[in-house]
Amino acid sequence: MSMVFSPGHSAEAAMVNGDSAHEHTEEAESKEERNGEADAGEDSNEQEVIVIQDTGFTVKIQAPGTDPFDLQVSPQEMVQEIHQVLMDREDTCHRTCFSLQLDGNVLDNFAELKSIEGLQEGSLLKVVEEPYTVREARIHVRHIRDLLKSLDPSDAYNGVDCNSLSFLSVFTDGDLGDSGKRKKKGNELDQIDCTPPEHILPGSKDRPLVPLQPQNKDWKPMQCLKVLTMSGWNPPPGNRKMHGDLMYLYIVTVEERHISLTASTRGFYLNQSTTYTFNPKPANPSFLSHSLVELLSQISPAFKKNFTALQKKRVQRHPFERIATPFQVYSWTAPQVDHAMDCVRAEDAYTSRLGYEEHIPGQTRDWNEELQTTRELPRKNLPERLLRERAIFKVHSDFAAAATRGAMAVIDGNVMAINPGEETRMQMFIWNNIFFSLGFDVRDHYRELGGDAAAHAAPTNDLNGVRAYGAVDVEGLYTLGTVVVDYRGYRVTAQSIIPGILEREQEQSVIYGSIDFGKTVVSHNKYLELLDNTSRPLKVQRHGVLNEKSETVELCSSVECKGIIGNDGRHYILDLLRTFPPDLNFLPVDGEELPPESQRQGFPRQHRHRLACLRQELIEAFVEHRYLLFMKMAALQLMQQKANKDANTTDMPNGEYKSPLEGKELEESIPGLAQAKELAETLVAEDGSDPKSREVVLNACKAVGSISNSSFDIRFNPDIFSPGVRFPEESADDILKQKQLLKDTAAFLVSCQIPSLRIGISELITRCAKHIFKTYLQGVELSALSAAVSHFLNCFLSSFSDSVTHLPLDELVSRRKSRKRRNRVPGSGDNTAWASLTPSELWKNITSEAMSYYHFTLECESVDQVVEKYGLPKITLLREIAIKTGIQILIKEYNFDSRHKPAFTEEDILNIFPVVKHVNPKASDAFHFFQSGQAKVQQGFLKEGCELINEALNLFNNVYGAMHVEICACLRLLARLNYIMGDHAEALGNQQKAVLMSERVLGIEHPNTIQEYMHLALYCFANGQLSTALKLLYRARYLMLLVCAEDHPEMALLDSNIGLVLHGVMEYDLSLRFLENALTINTKYHGPRSLKVALSHHLVARVYESKAEFRSALQHEKEGYTIYKNQMGEAHEKTKESSEYLKYLTQQAVALQRTMNEIYKNGSNASIMPLKFTAPSMASVLEQLNIINGIIFIPLSQKDLENLKAEVQRRQQLQELGKSEEPVEESPLELEDKIPVDYAGEHQ
Repeated sequence: MSMVFSPGHSAEAAMVNGDSAHEHTEEAESKEERNGEADAGEDSNEQEVIVIQDTGFTVKIQAPGTDPFDLQVSPQEMVQEIHQVLMDREDTCHRTCFSLQLDGNVLDNFAELKSIEGLQEGSLLKVVEEPYTVREARIHVRHIRDLLKSLDPSDAYNGVDCNSLSFLSVFTDGDLGDSGKRKKKGNELDQIDCTPPEHILPGSKDRPLVPLQPQNKDWKPMQCLKVLTMSGWNPPPGNRKMHGDLMYLYIVTVEERHISLTASTRGFYLNQSTTYTFNPKPANPSFLSHSLVELLSQISPAFKKNFTALQKKRVQRHPFERIATPFQVYSWTAPQVDHAMDCVRAEDAYTSRLGYEEHIPGQTRDWNEELQTTRELPRKNLPERLLRERAIFKVHSDFAAAATRGAMAVIDGNVMAINPGEETRMQMFIWNNIFFSLGFDVRDHYRELGGDAAAHAAPTNDLNGVRAYGAVDVEGLYTLGTVVVDYRGYRVTAQSIIPGILEREQEQSVIYGSIDFGKTVVSHNKYLELLDNTSRPLKVQRHGVLNEKSETVELCSSVECKGIIGNDGRHYILDLLRTFPPDLNFLPVDGEELPPESQRQGFPRQHRHRLACLRQELIEAFVEHRYLLFMKMAALQLMQQKANKDANTTDMPNGEYKSPLEGKELEESIPGLAQAKELAETLVAEDGSDPKSREVVLNACKAVGSISNSSFDIRFNPDIFSPGVRFPEESADDILKQKQLLKDTAAFLVSCQIPSLRIGISELITRCAKHIFKTYLQGVELSALSAAVSHFLNCFLSSFSDSVTHLPLDELVSRRKSRKRRNRVPGSGDNTAWASLTPSELWKNITSEAMSYYHFTLECESVDQVVEKYGLPKITLLREIAIKTGIQILIKEYNFDSRHKPAFTEEDILNIFPVVKHVNPKASDAFHFFQSGQAKVQQGFLKEGCELINEALNLFNNVYGAMHVEICACLRLLARLNYIMGDHAEALGNQQKAVLMSERVLGIEHPNTIQEYMHLALYCFANGQLSTALKLLYRARYLMLLVCAEDHPEMALLDSNIGLVLHGVMEYDLSLRFLENALTINTKYHGPRSLKVALSHHLVARVYESKAEFRSALQHEKEGYTIYKNQMGEAHEKTKESSEYLKYLTQQAVALQRTMNEIYKNGSNASIMPLKFTAPSMASVLEQLNIINGIIFIPLSQKDLENLKAEVQRRQQLQELGKSEEPVEESPLELEDKIPVDYAGEHQ
């Protein structure tokens, strides 16, 4: 039984909680935008409580030829889900065509179990074989083929069917959790080989690629059959059809027996056909069998033996290693895989199977109808919302997969254009009910905005708009399914089709917005009403513009946003590329000056297109910033009034609040600001009846640029600075204010947001290379693709300066020179200009691109200079460019530095994948539970937090299925909580799932995956699995070196972890190499006086103490002590601890010296005091590991907890005021003593 709370909106509207106060007015968006609200589920009288029944029950299943077994089911499940379970179980997996019967009645596949009469605890369900149809026979063959391939990673390498790689099991040998305990009794220390591979030691310059994909022994192919394919005798002739023949299969067994099989309505049997003669009569003996597996097991002993072993292995794998991911993940490296015969793959390729239509009546899917219908599902309560979100998510992931296949088919030339007469770049396509267009400036539509550069940027802007409107989720307003695919140098936009739009001209269809960037504009009341609901959450201001007759037209979006009513009567909006306001830093406008913060940094700069716009996150951050300012202004005035009351003078004149930025300096000096702020909050919540308080709010509103005079409300007019748009005279004042607001935002971006980002040189270089690669690839014909890609990579990364390509000497020389055709498919260029690119030319282009696009000076003329100047390994650059462009290369060691031959040959380029951008629909209820849980944890309510997060996990699973990025974050936090609450085994289990999921959903070397490996290593160490912990940490370090090289702030944390574990297993010298590297990196990135550096000194000192090198230990601990004393003061416990440790070290050093003197004086018969040389206890190592990973165990006495909560609340109040009493060096370490906050970079 699980209780689910859904917060009541009445509570929410009344609650004005700091940052989100301005959002709690309308129900729809308060649901959307509830950020980190901790109150979900406290006052239960305000809650609409929904109880979801999921008390499971057990049924017995009886399948032919097996003993009855028990199966746990839940009332919500459909009968079909039991089918799925049976098709996955080891003993029943070979059956696909059966019905389930209860007391002789066949159960409906799509019925929920709770609706079936008589089905209860202990019921017996019989598995009854049903006659085959052609469809069922195909499904059976496909399923058997999937079982035979279940351990074969080739689908993951080829990026098909949502398979992806995972290597965790290689490092844990499957011995996580309790099983690990049983294996290794006795002292584990004796057996550990702690030496890391040479290439991951600090300072090593070697960056091998092969270890990225370690050998997985389970993947050694266990061959069950040599060939399983459709026979050339298909389809059966009429007279055989009437005997029940459905299709014929051709099989070669491992024993080299060539056989022909018939699939009939009754099952499978051997027939007498050979390759050249057709004889459909049953062979003798024929073995009619309902299951292909049973038949093959009788014919081939090797099949029987290997198939059984294969299934055993298959079911032993962790389910997360084999469940399909919701979206395809591509691997940029792969080994050389043999290309084997595969009937199903061949059939899929040539029967134009468009997605999953063999399961769907009526062949192709009407994507638009599916996408919009799921949005219309009811959402009044939690069960309805879960059903709706699950449906939306499923359709989206199917649509993204279909759109990706279609986009590739378009570029590969497999789809006929709908306007084949026009030149290639103008062509448009329809495939599988999806509309495809190319990212070129067709008919000079974007001429004034930057031509092709604008046409390339527009689709991603539009996608961001679709994402934003989709998230607001207003009933009655529809957007198109949109996916943007970059493939082989082309950008393809895939969209669902508005019913009826293809039959009419666009001019007639558009009843809202403009089709010529604002020269002519129309509006429509229904659209204004619908868009008005999005105006507040998206911060879009309703405004008037002039049409061609100079009449005012009301809009509530940018002019480009078009409204079209489809033949289905739905109100669609499209072309949402200007949903968010422009970034004025990249939009020089005559006669307009930017604020000094922008000007000082050389803005505005000319950009290659005029569509640069601000991200939604930036708009949110800016509004948040203004809200804090608004509160401070109101508070200051209240205090002024109070002071003035005493002196009986008048209020402060409005004039003094010209710039909201003046408030900053004032606030530092004023005591009692906190109380005034509370006052201001109540005042904002009031209805404004008191004239005094009204005036305070009015002044504060004016100061921060709010569009309302009585409450805080900032919105942007997206048409400001749009070239073709004119505004009515009467709104001139508003327009001036809006212009100022945009300028302030531009300044906020460069002065507040950007300084907190590190510039990534490798990111910058590879993005420039990607821009060049895009146009480079567009001219290459298909047969030269691998040669062209390898040539580009040589120019980019190889030290071999004379990278001349050899145009592929065609394997087949064509007899006749082909005549040039005008109408080619998009991806069929025929120039060979690509072959003349040289390394020096490419690097010149990269530096000029860096200058013109990013305004960054790269002083490098070759890749070797980049390596030298920025310390970037070539392998890191290779990984970045491969991922950004979709290249897949052969996994082997490349010699980049040879001056005699190029690093890559065309044989090294295995594939080119699409790079896909799409909307990720959210599980909103689950997400709110997750955020509330996080907030509870931050406040120290661990148990409540844990419950909320478990509930979030259930809901996420309900919407997304088992695999998803957000489930990964959920599991990570759960594992952390299990660990803090002392449940190590549970922590291991959850974290293992998080690692597997991160590998599968994000990629085996994604930065998040590396972090998950680190967390898992910590829990393994705590669970006494030391060698596994080290293997995991070494894996994390290898991946880290590959992804971002050694010089990175996160490396310090990783090396501290490795150093501590090595210290624990008494590998002191190795330990010091890692800890001293961590000290160097911390000093570089956090400054020599940082608390992180103090801790690093302490860790190094401890190892020197274990080695009895007390002088070095003292030296390091003194450094640490000095930092603590200066940062925290003498009285702080950290300073005291350090001082105690110094005393202890000094005593040890003195004792050692005495002993040495004694030995010198009296020689061998000296009486020596025994010295304490102790290996560190595991507990002390673990304590330090917890500290560096930001985990502190809460002392669980009630009094401590009360103090803790008070302390946390005090800190939160301070933070809200943007001011902290502590010294500026506010480091996590300070907080860590009090509360288990996750500092290990939750950077999702």
